[in-house]
Amino acid sequence: MPTTTAPLSIARAFETLVGASPTLRWTAYDGSTAGPDDAAVTVEVRSPQAVAFIVTSPGELGMARAYVSGELEIHGDTHTALSALSNAALDGPGLKERVEVLRSFGASALKRPPLPPEEIVLSGWRRHSKQRDAEAISHHYDISNEFYEYVLGPSMAYTCAVYPERDATLEEAQANKFDLVCRKLGLQPGMKLLDVGCGWGGMVMHAAEHYGVQALGVTLSRRQAEWAQKAIADRGLAGSAEVRFSDYRDAPDAEYDRVSSIGLTEHIGDKELDDYFGRLYAKLKPGGRLLNHCITRPDTSHHAIVKKGFINRYVFPDGELVPVGRIVTAMHDAGFEVRHEENLREHYAMTLRDWGQNLEDNWEAAVAEVGWRRARVWRLYMAGSRMGFDRRSIELHQVLGVRTDSAGRADVPLRPDWGV
Repeated sequence: MPTTTAPLSIARAFETLVGASPTLRWTAYDGSTAGPDDAAVTVEVRSPQAVAFIVTSPGELGMARAYVSGELEIHGDTHTALSALSNAALDGPGLKERVEVLRSFGASALKRPPLPPEEIVLSGWRRHSKQRDAEAISHHYDISNEFYEYVLGPSMAYTCAVYPERDATLEEAQANKFDLVCRKLGLQPGMKLLDVGCGWGGMVMHAAEHYGVQALGVTLSRRQAEWAQKAIADRGLAGSAEVRFSDYRDAPDAEYDRVSSIGLTEHIGDKELDDYFGRLYAKLKPGGRLLNHCITRPDTSHHAIVKKGFINRYVFPDGELVPVGRIVTAMHDAGFEVRHEENLREHYAMTLRDWGQNLEDNWEAAVAEVGWRRARVWRLYMAGSRMGFDRRSIELHQVLGVRTDSAGRADVPLRPDWGV
């Protein structure tokens, strides 16, 4: 008679599924273990529900659901864990091993548990309509200003910092980022600046305070606008800086000398990019400059949006990332002359490192503010995004464009004059 081998233990099944790694140790609810005892990270499979999440949603989404729900735990540094899991899973098990793993998990693993309440599906509004964009932005940004203070630190800047030195602090790097944007834009006293998707007003306040401009920021987050207006008043900038709760599309045209867009393009959508840059072009006076700063895909082989991915379901609903070539093309087609471009990918990995450390340093307060599941979403999202920038699955590009005047004059220096 043919013999059958005994099913794998749960821990051994996971190690087989993901692949062995010297960095990973597995423990499971059936008392089993796998992997080296001295591994830097231990992944604990706490319940059959964790198995069911992963079986019914293979890949990152299933692991994320298990982690956010608390059915799977990571003991050790999350970034180290994700890097090790990614490295181990590059080849994946063969068909025979996958069948063996599924047999070990059992039939109950084929029924998906209820999803964590933090997973979002937006309403039926047309994608990137004003109503749906407002809902998407509110989901991510209106959770709690206090929570963002714990994570972002005093600057309240939620975009890639620019580190002048590798040992610079996060606050130094964020101030340096805003100043770099101001220098690229060539801000001068008396100019009018529009900052679209302005967040908590960091760019608006920096430009008004250090460059003497009249700065207006617009955001679709009501809580951001309220926080920013108070910060503006507290810094004595009410006469030169303003943040409004408003869609960027509603700002007046042909009025601004400069426009900055720092971290908004990711929310616009690939199909809307031409309209987006056309609208920003219309808001500038002839000779005006636009600085667009956004996360991009590394090439054209990647889809702009991963509808069933963790980021879309838990973090940035309707977010879309396109290659920098798509950004440059859309700017050109809108009428801009592109004058400068640079990739700041490594800087964003460092920024996420520092945000992640802020979250860990303030973990108990953060959990008390937004709940443990949402705090776990953020821990996972920041560690995963950091890994993405480390490995160049995502990049961060600044592109400077000019609306030339009727004679084709760009009014820019012969060589860049903004330094490093």
